[in-house]
Amino acid sequence: MFEQALENVRKMSDSTIAMQQEIFNKWARLWPGVSAMPPVFAEPMQVRKEWVEVVGDLIKRQRESLEAQFSVGLGNIEEAFHLVEAQNPEEVRSKIVARWQKTFDCLRQTCEAQARDFQAAMGKGVEIMTKGFPALKCVATTTAKEKQPA
Repeated sequence: MFEQALENVRKMSDSTIAMQQEIFNKWARLWPGVSAMPPVFAEPMQVRKEWVEVVGDLIKRQRESLEAQFSVGLGNIEEAFHLVEAQNPEEVRSKIVARWQKTFDCLRQTCEAQARDFQAAMGKGVEIMTKGFPALKCVATTTAKEKQPA
């Protein structure tokens, strides 16, 4: 009974994979110059290994970004305790504005870095997926160039 169930699952998995490959081939034929399945599917372990490296690098950069945010936040907390030492309201206001500007700059830099890192990771992902398939590389680089502001 279990063997029959496992056999049915195997058949279902095989037919699902075949259907996905057929859909991909039909989709890929819509692009000019693309007629066959890219060779990347012949080397799934290499693609997986490279993608793990890309994602690992992205996560490492995210961690560094969070550490920078936390250090600025800690500095803000420490500075907030020193606000009571101010001599007049103008000094308090100037210290608060300075801390706010530093916090805002850190937030802006963090957002910009995250966007750049994500864009670089996606570019690397496209490069990995289109390795050895020049027609897709041409389409990917053309699309990327079109999206860049003039």
